[in-house]
Amino acid sequence: MSNVPSASGCESGNNGNGGGGSGVAGESLDGEDQEDSSSSSSSFDHNSEKKESDELANFRAQWQRELKSVSPARKTTKENDSNFEDVTVEEKAKYLFVKGAEYEQAGKLYEAIHFYKKAVQMVPDIEFRLYEETSKQARQTHDVEVISEHNLRTDDEYINEDSEDDCDNRISLLARLQRIVNRTHCVCQPKDQQKSTHISELPMEIILYILRWVVSSELDLRSLEMCSRVCRGFYVCSRDQEIWRLACLRIWGLHCGESSTFGSWREMYIGRPRLHFNGCYISKTTYIRQGENSFQDQFYRPCHIVEYYRYLRFFPDGKVMMLTTPDDPYSGGVSRLGSRVPRHQEATLVGHYRLTDQRVAVALQRQDAAATASASASTPVNTNRRSRRPAPNNLHNQTFHLELQIASYRSQVHNQLIWTGYSVLTRNWAGQETNTSFELVPNRFPPFWFSRVKSYNAKSESPLS
Repeated sequence: MSNVPSASGCESGNNGNGGGGSGVAGESLDGEDQEDSSSSSSSFDHNSEKKESDELANFRAQWQRELKSVSPARKTTKENDSNFEDVTVEEKAKYLFVKGAEYEQAGKLYEAIHFYKKAVQMVPDIEFRLYEETSKQARQTHDVEVISEHNLRTDDEYINEDSEDDCDNRISLLARLQRIVNRTHCVCQPKDQQKSTHISELPMEIILYILRWVVSSELDLRSLEMCSRVCRGFYVCSRDQEIWRLACLRIWGLHCGESSTFGSWREMYIGRPRLHFNGCYISKTTYIRQGENSFQDQFYRPCHIVEYYRYLRFFPDGKVMMLTTPDDPYSGGVSRLGSRVPRHQEATLVGHYRLTDQRVAVALQRQDAAATASASASTPVNTNRRSRRPAPNNLHNQTFHLELQIASYRSQVHNQLIWTGYSVLTRNWAGQETNTSFELVPNRFPPFWFSRVKSYNAKSESPLS
C-alpha cells in the first residue's frame, strides 16, 4: 500500500508543480504584459513621430508653394542663368526687360521691378535700344504688308470698293481717300527701300505743322495746293479744316462768319471775294499828250505817248504798298515791292486797307512826308514876318484814298480791281486841309490785274497761326 502513489500526492505534486508552474506562468504573463505595454508605447511614439514628420512635410510643401507664388522671378532667373552662358549681355538685358514688361502687364509689379532693375544694371539704356529695335521691326513688317497689299489692290480697286458702298456718288473724293489712309495707317510709302528716314515715318501732327509753315503767315495757299498733288496722304493733309479756318480768319477776321454757309472753310476761301497775297496788282496807264508847236514850223505839233505803271501789293496783316513808276514789271517795277520795307521810300506809298464784302478801301501816305508833317506839327509856329515864307512841298502831307471793287474775269477768280473812287487829302504846314476828288476816266484809271510773283513767297518767316 505504501508503494502505490497516492492521488493526493500526485495532486499535491502536481499542485506543487502546478504551483511552481503557476509561478512561472505568472512570471511569463507579467513579462508578456510588459512587452505589450512597451510595444504599444513604441508604436505610439512612432505614430506621433510619423504624424509630426507628415505635418513638417506638409508645412515644407506649403512653404515651397508660397515661395513659388511670391518670388517666381528669382526661380526663373536661377533657371535661366544656366541658359545665359552663351548669350551676350545686351541680349540678357533685353530678355529680362521683356520679362519685366510681361509681369507688369499681368499686374505683378514687384516681380516686374526686379527684372527691370537687373536689366538696367546690365545695360543702362536697354529700354531705348529695345524700343528702337522693336519699332524698326514693326516698320519693316508694316512696309512689307503695305507693299503686298498695294500690289494686290490698287487705288482704283479701293475707290471701286467705296463706290459700291455709295452707289449714289454722294461721297466726296476726300472722304474716299481718308478711308484709304485710315486703312494703311500712314500718310505715304517710299517707292524704293532706303536707309535714311523717310517722311512717311513722321506722324500726322508733324506733317500738318509742316504744312502750316508752307502756308506761312503770308497765306501762300497755292503752295499748299501744290503739296496736295504729291500723293493721296498729302491730299488729305492739305484739306485739313483747321488750316483753312485759320486762313479765313486771317483774311476776314471778326466778319468771317460760319463755314456752313459755304460748305467748308476751303470753299469759303475759294468762293468768297478776297485779295491775293502771292503777287501784286498791276495797272498800265497809257495816254497821248500833245507837245508844243515847233519854233520854225508852226503847223507841226508833236504827240507824246505816255506810259506808266501802278503797282499794288497787299499783305495779310492789313498793310498795303503802292508804287507809281515808268518801269515795266520786268525792269524792276515788281522787285521794288519785294520786302515790307520799300527800297525807294520817296516813290512808294505805304498804308492800310480794309476789306468789306467786295469793296476794298485803301489809305496811303508817303513815309517821309508823314515824318516831316509830324515834326512840323510838334514845332511851334514863328509869327515873325521874316519867317513867313511859303511852305516847301515836302511839308505837305498827302493822304491818298482809293476805293476798289474785286471782280473776276473769265476763269480767273478775283483777279481784278476796278476803280470806284479816288481822292487826295492835302494838309499844308498851317494845318489847312484840301480834299481833291478825281474823275475816273477809263483810260487814266484802268483796272488792276493780279500777277503772281514767285519771289514774294520764297521763304517763310513764321507758320500759320
